[in-house]
Amino acid sequence: MTEHNDNESAQPVEVRPVVVLSQTFPARPSSIPEIREFVRRCLADSPLTPEDNAAVRETVFRALLDAAGPTGTIQISFRIFPEQVEVDVLHSHPDLGEGEPLGRMGELPLPPVTATPATFADWMSGVLRREGLTHEQAARQLGVSVKTVNRWVGGETEPRLRDLRRITELFGDPPLS
Repeated sequence: MTEHNDNESAQPVEVRPVVVLSQTFPARPSSIPEIREFVRRCLADSPLTPEDNAAVRETVFRALLDAAGPTGTIQISFRIFPEQVEVDVLHSHPDLGEGEPLGRMGELPLPPVTATPATFADWMSGVLRREGLTHEQAARQLGVSVKTVNRWVGGETEPRLRDLRRITELFGDPPLS
């Protein structure tokens, strides 16, 4: 749809449909499943390919790692256009002020993501093999107990946000499962 303005420099204005979805979550590890589900729901009807959707999920995950902390909130907003998706991830923390941007992902589609293991447990097992580390050595490097590493590799639990930040620093980006 195009509208015309009666001003001297009349420029056509294009009106495009957009869907805006936004939700705020507590900035704590227990919010991860809810955030993942929100991202999946938002991307379910997006114009992006499955590979691009995976790239968006990974980018949101990296922004969540930046927001790791015991307080504050994380707001995730999607603007879904017919041909693209824009995403904002904002962190509110008492020391930072309201709505400090963690990263604006901008317009998508993103480049395809390389294949990653389906679960964090599979990924972590592969990392330990690749690095030649025992569970005990990994626990020491990460500052967690051996029991915690055993639970991660066994798929019983997944790491907290602050642990994910350290894992990412040492071993690279884990999958967003």
